[in-house]
Amino acid sequence: MSLISLKEILADAESRNYAVGLFNCAGTDSLKAIIRGAEECNSPVILGIAEVHMPYAPVDLMAPMMVDAAKRAKVPVTVHLDHGQNFETIIKTMKYGFTSVMFDGSVLEYDENIKKTREIVKIAKALGISVEAELGHVGGAEGGGSDEHEEYYTEPEKALDFVNQTEIDALAIAIGTAHGEYVKKPCLDVNRLSEINAKVDVPLVLHGGSGLSDDDFRECIKRGIRKINIFTDMSYAAAEGLRKLLEQKKKFHCFELSEVAEEYMKKVVMKKIRLFGSDSKA
Repeated sequence: MSLISLKEILADAESRNYAVGLFNCAGTDSLKAIIRGAEECNSPVILGIAEVHMPYAPVDLMAPMMVDAAKRAKVPVTVHLDHGQNFETIIKTMKYGFTSVMFDGSVLEYDENIKKTREIVKIAKALGISVEAELGHVGGAEGGGSDEHEEYYTEPEKALDFVNQTEIDALAIAIGTAHGEYVKKPCLDVNRLSEINAKVDVPLVLHGGSGLSDDDFRECIKRGIRKINIFTDMSYAAAEGLRKLLEQKKKFHCFELSEVAEEYMKKVVMKKIRLFGSDSKA
């Protein structure tokens, strides 16, 4: 079966020093783009859906399609809830067959983040589901914003304590990235990344990946990042493809919009897969 847990998919990335891309789905066009791109690159991949996107991509519609697509795929696929904050949403995705969930308690006080993360881990482990959590706070939001406050960065000593107390399978860290589009060039604290990687024994996750340079990604992977989240680059690529279609044709069927969006997003998926080093690793 192609559907595997986050713990499994990242174990290979750890052993062979590459990163697996998580690409968020916001509809069938992005879902097909991710699977097709991964298969053409013979790469493991993580299908994600963010809780913040569910008003536009209802989980009750998307979840069954995502799980089915993963099972049919020719490459290893993890189906993951991204930035889950509501207990009900997290449990719902588990019931749908997701093999991984993220509990994002990064805006909570430290002890409360640990407490709530442990509750999710206890349920997930009983079902063989992996758990990712976040320590520190990656700023911004889908569609824009940045966060330059170092007090939100992940502290290496706390990272070790957090992992030990929660028994999570992957840790998302804050080292200067932001969700969505950057308003100016990010400055990553890669030395902090190395310190965290030296202390914890679980794979590290980079959120806010859209907008970083290729060299930024390579350096982060070299220093221990094993999962990288991408959405904004895909979304903007789809919009650019649709803009070109509108310039070229006055009349077209609605399904042409989906086909163009899919093709442009697939190109982004394949480019990131090759950059992350996961191509030919399936």
